[in-house]
Amino acid sequence: MNIDFTKVATPSYVVDEKLLIKNLEILKSVIDQTGCEILLAQKAYSMYETYPLIGEYISGTTASSLFEAKLGYEEMGKEVHIFSPAFREDEFDEIMFLCDHIVFNSIHQWNKYKDKVTSFYKDKQTGKLKDNNEINHDNNSVQRDKISCGLRINPEYSEIETDMYNPCFANSRFGITLEKLQGADLTGIEGLHFHTMCEQNSDVLERTLQVVEEKFGSYLKDMKWINFGGGHHITRENYDIDTLVKCINHMKNTYNLQVYLEPGEAIALNAGFLVTSVLDLLENGMQLAIVDTSAACHMPDVLEMPYRPNIIDSGTYGQYEFTYRLGGPTCLAGDVIGDYSFQEPLQVGDRLIFCDMAIYTMVKNNTFNGINLPSIYLHTKEGEMKLIKEFRYEDFKRRL
Repeated sequence: MNIDFTKVATPSYVVDEKLLIKNLEILKSVIDQTGCEILLAQKAYSMYETYPLIGEYISGTTASSLFEAKLGYEEMGKEVHIFSPAFREDEFDEIMFLCDHIVFNSIHQWNKYKDKVTSFYKDKQTGKLKDNNEINHDNNSVQRDKISCGLRINPEYSEIETDMYNPCFANSRFGITLEKLQGADLTGIEGLHFHTMCEQNSDVLERTLQVVEEKFGSYLKDMKWINFGGGHHITRENYDIDTLVKCINHMKNTYNLQVYLEPGEAIALNAGFLVTSVLDLLENGMQLAIVDTSAACHMPDVLEMPYRPNIIDSGTYGQYEFTYRLGGPTCLAGDVIGDYSFQEPLQVGDRLIFCDMAIYTMVKNNTFNGINLPSIYLHTKEGEMKLIKEFRYEDFKRRL
């Protein structure tokens, strides 16, 4: 890795374009081997400066809200899919304009919106929604996009051990179980969507599909597509791509389905960094270091999951001679990033580089305590350190 992190202010996120392209090439290889379509789940990564690049490799974006749908529509300009546990009536017309696929979370939601969504088309020439009765179907010169509707199913099977990240844990609000689907009028439904995984390998997908087929196979034969959701760690080093390809081709060939995947983390996995500086050093039973980045504000998954992010040239507690507990600048007592050891003692002003900081950081960060947000840089494939965005007091004030 040849990145000069001294060229950025701290704290800053730095996304490396070469590493991003490396991930995208892996995803494109899956597309080429299977004919599947892959979508960026924006909930994990929404750095839209890179959307044109991402759009060169994959089919589009998937959204969990109106704003995400609008961002994908405006900045990538390709397919836009959306799922929500429940849609707002005052947003639904705009969602229909923006989205190519809409996935409903319950039979009740489908029944509520099905007349509207199945009778409206988006006129490509005018960009306006039209009622089915307003369209002259004999006029072949008019290009029309009909929204494809799907249902999210809950196979009641998952191998995720932490309930907070498990869409299929007991009493989950996500998806329709087989019991609730039976007897429902599915006229107008073209696909089924499931999301049961989190940072997992393709062996989990293979076992999940066995359950999906056993429970919902009779419905799949009447569908046009199936969406495997997210949680596929396709671009990590030990991921079994051959099994993923086998799973996709099996569903495609067995049921004549178009297969979609919605990875978020896999798009930018290990492609980003967070650069921080040491502000102060103190001692209270162990050596402590205060840095200018915050777990609570700038990498909240460190506290929510929880997990300990890696720092370049550091070790675990006691691995090297000099061990420190790193904490942020907020008043939250638990704003602790973790314990790290170094081969040389830290000095005030030293820079530390946290790894894998493109995903679930920029999309989840906050200004608790009035702590400013990190600047955002793109390290281009040509080696330029390009400032994308920096934040000031006015950004903090507008959020309040």
